[in-house]
Amino acid sequence: MDTKTGNFQEGIHFAGFEAQYREKLIMDTVITDYKRVKESLSGSWNYAVDQYDTCLRAKWYEENYENDAGMPYPMDFSFDTWDTIKVPSVWNLQEEMLKLYEGTIVYTKTFKYTNHGESRVFIKIGASNYQTVVFVNKQFMGTHLGGDTPFFVEVTDVLEKDNRIVLAVNNTRRRTNVPCENTDWFNYGGIHRDVEIMRLPKAFIQNFKIALVPNSDFKKIKAAVYINGATNGTAKLHISELGVSTDIKIEGGKGIVIFDAAPMLWDVDNPKLYDIEVIFEDDMLKERVGFREIKTEGENILLNGNKIFLRGICTHEESVENGRAITEAEIRQNFMLAKEMNCNFMRLAHYPHTEKAAQIADETGILLWEEIPVYWAIEFNHEPTYRDAENQLIELISRDYNRASVIIWSVGNENADTDDRLVFMSNLAKKAKAMDDTRLTSAACLVDHFEYKIKDRLCEFVDVIGINEYYGWYVPDFSKLMRVFKNSDPQKPVIISEFGACAMPKLRGTKDDMFTEDKQLHVFEQQIDAFKNGPSYLSGLSPWIFYDFRCPRRTHMHQKYYNRKGLLSPDKSHKKLAYYAMKEYYASLVSK
Repeated sequence: MDTKTGNFQEGIHFAGFEAQYREKLIMDTVITDYKRVKESLSGSWNYAVDQYDTCLRAKWYEENYENDAGMPYPMDFSFDTWDTIKVPSVWNLQEEMLKLYEGTIVYTKTFKYTNHGESRVFIKIGASNYQTVVFVNKQFMGTHLGGDTPFFVEVTDVLEKDNRIVLAVNNTRRRTNVPCENTDWFNYGGIHRDVEIMRLPKAFIQNFKIALVPNSDFKKIKAAVYINGATNGTAKLHISELGVSTDIKIEGGKGIVIFDAAPMLWDVDNPKLYDIEVIFEDDMLKERVGFREIKTEGENILLNGNKIFLRGICTHEESVENGRAITEAEIRQNFMLAKEMNCNFMRLAHYPHTEKAAQIADETGILLWEEIPVYWAIEFNHEPTYRDAENQLIELISRDYNRASVIIWSVGNENADTDDRLVFMSNLAKKAKAMDDTRLTSAACLVDHFEYKIKDRLCEFVDVIGINEYYGWYVPDFSKLMRVFKNSDPQKPVIISEFGACAMPKLRGTKDDMFTEDKQLHVFEQQIDAFKNGPSYLSGLSPWIFYDFRCPRRTHMHQKYYNRKGLLSPDKSHKKLAYYAMKEYYASLVSK
């Protein structure tokens, strides 16, 4: 950047303005906070569409209203007179003019702060899509990438009595993003989960992880405590219902303890949870945790030592009214409808859903597959893209490690089996296993349509193979599915992670009429017959998808910008014929 000419003006001439905001990335900041006291900054925020990124170019956040001589500048913004928008929400459903908007919106809010004895203060942004540049009291705090995982910003040294937070949120689809520019869902923008403040002591428990020790006959529990702000000391762990009270020695900011216990095991029919307290100096963390063991044995998946068939369904984080900012009531409705369909399992596609989903699944007894959006044609040979993907994985695992309902970490969906992709995704699978050896790893792969078999080099690096297949729909010759089953010998469990067909709700016709419920039902009946006579390695199903969802690539007259493969209508008020077919089939498997 040549700034020597006297007429150079950074705010309009500096084309590389974004680089300075990428020099301080907010990564791996998750604080275990499920039961922590937090104060809400959600609600009404001022906002403005900033299509040309003038906030970042001209540094609006500095609020520099005067020049060096004290003369006022004419400003292009007025934070406190902007229109207001609800947080959390997706902006696409708040204003008609924002329905298809992709770009930057600047959010701002003022708040009061008085110290009440805390030593440190953090702001948590539950999720905002996709790039979020954070400013507090005219200070650049950092930039977070990724639209669905939480991040925490320490603001201890910048808070005053009166405070302003500015968030520049940009949902522009980019080739180097995770996901990249081409997906099969709606690219909602906005701050779609809560923004909150946490007050903490000088030394606090940043992460707490607890689980059964694998292969310990369900009689040993391992707990790990990670301290921020102190390197040595002693933490105390209490599980009163189990009669557990033990010390955890902290060295180098970390402590691990393994102790004997005989908890009642969490499972889908009895989702038993225990209240837990962890104390370190002036900090106390509360958790509510279930204890269960999930593992594979040959071609089988075992829950608490017993073979289980995963009777599942895929779902997007989507609702007609709220888009990606799905509410707790909507999550509970989804789980209720899934259980009504005799499901014990749900695949949360294709990105991390809200943490409330896993918390509610813990209570209701639904097993979960959680996924990061390494989707289709990611830029696999681009190192910053890998770092972004890995950070999303780290943030997801750190957030949901203590949720018994989560049994699978998936590192991606439907990627071509190239050399670059193999390195990228196998490294993610290894990272997931290094962070968490108590769960299974997977990825949703595609069938090899040359040899008609399960053949993907990534299968070597995951515990469970996910396979997406659309025989009867995108591949009309259904007999090819039986060829795939016959030709394959994966020697590990396989979940059919997607299958299905489109149907416009209430559209009827013959089983040969495309987009009718009757055609969708016919495809499902063929699939079910194949599964009944399926191979021994088939360990679960999650048909695509629970309910219709918005998607701009779907322009057929019976799609109307919705993916119509749902078993339910978009508002979930209508159950399609295929819903009842799956419900009946799953009922037949319950006793097996």
